[in-house]
Amino acid sequence: MEGTNDSFTDHFILVGFSDHPRLERILFMALLIAYLLTLMGNTTIILVSWRDSHPHSPMYFFLTHLSFLDLSFTTSSIPQLLYNLNGHDKTISHVGCTIWLFLFLGLGGVECLLLAVMAYDRFVAVCRPLRYMVTMNPRLCQGLVLVAWGCGVANSFAMSPVTLRLPRYGHLKVDHFLCEMPALIQMACVNPAAIEGISYILAVGIMLSPLVFILVSYGFIVRAVLSIQSSSGRQKAFNTCGSHLTMVSLFYRNIIYMYMQPGTSSSWDQGKFLTPFYNIVTPLINPLIYTLRNKEVKGTLRRLILGNRQSGKVK
Repeated sequence: MEGTNDSFTDHFILVGFSDHPRLERILFMALLIAYLLTLMGNTTIILVSWRDSHPHSPMYFFLTHLSFLDLSFTTSSIPQLLYNLNGHDKTISHVGCTIWLFLFLGLGGVECLLLAVMAYDRFVAVCRPLRYMVTMNPRLCQGLVLVAWGCGVANSFAMSPVTLRLPRYGHLKVDHFLCEMPALIQMACVNPAAIEGISYILAVGIMLSPLVFILVSYGFIVRAVLSIQSSSGRQKAFNTCGSHLTMVSLFYRNIIYMYMQPGTSSSWDQGKFLTPFYNIVTPLINPLIYTLRNKEVKGTLRRLILGNRQSGKVK
């Protein structure tokens, strides 16, 4: 296939850190442990929301969807990454690469928009508390989640085929662990300016626009919190929003680094090194942030644990 003019290849070779086998073994063990903890943490959040009759609130509705997204996001990439790190076989089929890229772009876009939806939920909870349950009714919550999914899938449909159809003339080696869009664009045999421009425009719409909305929402939230006379009320409001804001900062820092800065060689190498971590760190930390900083979630977990213990004693 080398030297042909056909852009299609039946497989790719994910180079990763194949020239540093010891580093690959360390990364494999770290990611395997983190992946198992991520599955356990996010599954716990989903079970808490489903099994307990108390938390039927918009916050729990969005948190359940976020945990499902995190599970899907990590499961779509980490098993392939572990397979790549654990052996000499670095190949991935063209079909596998296509599926992974579609899922990654789609799920990543949905998460960006879902974080913006959750910021709006916190804005209404803090700035319009008396009308919170009326405003954030089930129909609106479901509609906002559907819009987030629709936009994320549309973004993936727009970018995945364009990226995969770039002419590569038999070039098989992807200088990455996964079929990342920047890596696939970099190995193309044409000037990537046009496709990079399109991806930048879509990134502004799917990533930066939600981020701006989140920052504006929290500007209003901070102003409302500072006007609260009671120090306990201010502390409660900050605790309510602190978990979400921490999660937003973790998620956007890595995504913007990878997709919104010029592709210099030094930044590219650093971005490749960060890839295993932004695929696992945010989904791993999210359940910890919500269980440690959110009193409602901690209370629900406590009720479920104590309830199970008491039922066991009765038996």
